[in-house]
Amino acid sequence: MRQSQLFTKTLREPPKDEEAANARLLVQAGFIDKLMAGVYSFLPLGLRVLKKIEHIIRDEMNKAGGEELVMPALHPLENYLKTKRDKIDVLFHLGSVTGKQLVLGQSHEEVIVPLVKKHVSSYKDLPLAVYQIQTKFRNELRAKSGIFRGVEFLMKDLYSFHRDEKDFEKYYEKMKKVYFFVFRRAGISPDTYLTYASGGTFSRYSHEFQTLTSAGEDTIHLCEKCRIAVNEEIINETKKCPSCGAAKLRQERAIEVGNIFSLKTRFSDAFGLTYKNEHGINMPIVMGCYGIGLTRLMGAIVEKHHDECGIIWPDEVAPFRVHLIALESKVKGKRSKVHKAVERLYEELLAKGVEVLYDDRDYKSPGEKFADTDLIGIPWRAVISEKTLEKNGIEIKKRDSTKSEVVTFAHFLKGIAHRV
Repeated sequence: MRQSQLFTKTLREPPKDEEAANARLLVQAGFIDKLMAGVYSFLPLGLRVLKKIEHIIRDEMNKAGGEELVMPALHPLENYLKTKRDKIDVLFHLGSVTGKQLVLGQSHEEVIVPLVKKHVSSYKDLPLAVYQIQTKFRNELRAKSGIFRGVEFLMKDLYSFHRDEKDFEKYYEKMKKVYFFVFRRAGISPDTYLTYASGGTFSRYSHEFQTLTSAGEDTIHLCEKCRIAVNEEIINETKKCPSCGAAKLRQERAIEVGNIFSLKTRFSDAFGLTYKNEHGINMPIVMGCYGIGLTRLMGAIVEKHHDECGIIWPDEVAPFRVHLIALESKVKGKRSKVHKAVERLYEELLAKGVEVLYDDRDYKSPGEKFADTDLIGIPWRAVISEKTLEKNGIEIKKRDSTKSEVVTFAHFLKGIAHRV
């Protein structure tokens, strides 16, 4: 893409009304725009990142046997009356012109269970795992921390259905590993920990996936021996690592990027969801729920990967792979050698399937171009100038490195194409 045609522009200064680094940098770099507290537009660059995250999650959920669907965001309140969740404080309530009471979906248990009931009746239909990637709405009293805690946000929620607890536990353990596949590909795995949290009415524990960051909303207590953590809310109950029993736990700030927990039969009981076993006897269906906030994950990536100059995107979620820059002297009435060389390289990169943002803005100084490159945070910077052409080459630099080098065009094209 040519940067001169990019809809959005970078800002000289970060927004003064944003405290969290993720929001300051994403707004300043032109990835998102704040409409009001907790509600953001995802602009072309931001949408590219969000789609990369979505691709990773979809790929791993499909590998885990999940079937994708999309459910309505508008729900009948009567379903929440059946589950006794009509009074939860984050629900948005509204009504239709016919007087029907409705809510905006903050999760989808009240929708997925009646849906599954129409299609599952036998033990032969189980186990089943279905998921969606969809916008959720939560009436947060204090929307804060940028895109960490939104009123409107994008989320992946997967629901699993099982014959019994044994089958559920098997799938639950599988999903723990799947989540770490997602977070490794997103670039936050080394600092993301499986964290024991309160299980509420369903079980003694549920599990969160917490990423260490000073901007985190949660306090966790980390066991360095087995890389397991305990949420602050239950630390007084266990006071030691629930995995290895170690008593020495290190306190850290973290942001929750995912969660998995047992629903047992609460929602299947509420809607009369059962299956017939091999003997024709109706049996309750055991459920599990597995969530990842895509927008929250995007914010966590920025919190983990930035410096004083801007964002540093991990390879698999970056909006582009290469930021191509031309530094040329103005030649009135004709194209310079630099212009011809960079145009040719741009076309060759596109032909090889390399995602490239080409800074073709001739009204920007070299300093302004380099500042924008660092702020936007694309993994590779490639510069062509009269100086690099003297060496028949191109200057390349990794965003997270202070060193640059001049390589031949052939070497660069071969290396970049190999990494696609």
